[in-house]
Amino acid sequence: MFGSVAKIARGDRGSATVFAIGVFGGIRLGGDMGVYLSTPKTEKYSGEGGNDRLRYGLASMQGWRTTMEDAHTALPRLDECTSFFGVYDGHGGKAVSKFCAKHLHLQVLKNEAYSSGDLATSVLKSFFRMDEMMKGQRGWRELAELGDKGQKFTGMLEGIIWSPKPGESDKPEDTWTEEGPHSHFPGPTSGSTACVAIIRNDELIVANAGDSRCVLSRKGQAYDLSKDHKPDLDAEKERILNAGGFIVAGRVNGSLNLARAIGDMELKQNEFLPAERQIVTAEPELNTVKLSEDDEFIVLACDGIWDCMSSQEVVDFVHKEMNTEDSLSAVCEKLLDHCLAPVSGGDGCDNMTVIIVKFKKPSKSAATSSTNQSVSSEEMRPNELDDGPSDPNK
Repeated sequence: MFGSVAKIARGDRGSATVFAIGVFGGIRLGGDMGVYLSTPKTEKYSGEGGNDRLRYGLASMQGWRTTMEDAHTALPRLDECTSFFGVYDGHGGKAVSKFCAKHLHLQVLKNEAYSSGDLATSVLKSFFRMDEMMKGQRGWRELAELGDKGQKFTGMLEGIIWSPKPGESDKPEDTWTEEGPHSHFPGPTSGSTACVAIIRNDELIVANAGDSRCVLSRKGQAYDLSKDHKPDLDAEKERILNAGGFIVAGRVNGSLNLARAIGDMELKQNEFLPAERQIVTAEPELNTVKLSEDDEFIVLACDGIWDCMSSQEVVDFVHKEMNTEDSLSAVCEKLLDHCLAPVSGGDGCDNMTVIIVKFKKPSKSAATSSTNQSVSSEEMRPNELDDGPSDPNK
């Protein structure tokens, strides 16, 4: 069904509210993951679509967590020959992940480098731009509108006391300025991972910050197109320590189990260091791959999937399901159910979001637009590669 997005919200919830699911039933405390529901929320948001060159399916599920903090973007037509897909895994709230799903791809389009064909530079700058845009009055207001009910209520109260000048909120987005009581807002203390895949003709660019992951299936072999940015990686540890941070029990400053993320502004306050050298950085690692006829599909997913299955296990699962299931969103849903823990606690209890992008024909032809396009918005590190021609970097 390429003409429209299939928005499925099982039960009585509409798709527009799936990212703000309320808590029903009891709540119980869990260990490292925080608070769990007594019964998992297995209702799913699903969608699919495509263009001349590819088709995609996606699904997301709240699971055992008390709130849904994942978000995603799926745009088979970012422009006439470019597709954009992204998954965003929020922590400390859903506002930053939803902010990224709303704005990151637009900043990729608006960057000067994009118009000159330099996609890698455009997406690199767009990751940093997210942090900049979330500061100040307008950043605060956007996050309040996208965040949890408490934040929204605070925003409404402020709206009663203070309102922008007429026309101020209608300024072009590029200016991103607005006066108000939160003009000096330093940015959110919550954050989000970001893993995006941009496909133009036979070129695939993956940009990743955090532990969401993109994997390519080439002749059934899984290839990691991104690296999980954990604090114990040598390069991440060096930056963290040099910026004045520390690592305790695998967590940055004893709290964050990621070394790169958008948001988390309290860990980006060293005024003597550039953004890429802060304790936590939004700088994505970039990986550019030339696609071939051997490339079958990519899988983008938040760590709720990768905590439960390896890259190769996910590729094998998708291959098996696609033998009997034509709907990619249905394959995604089955993957979520497969990973869901039977009881709360441990792996399989996180929010889960997955996008499968299947290439319809060889990458030599451009991903030109069709009349019916669907939209949904909410590196290559080899997976134990052999030294041979199957390495997509060669």
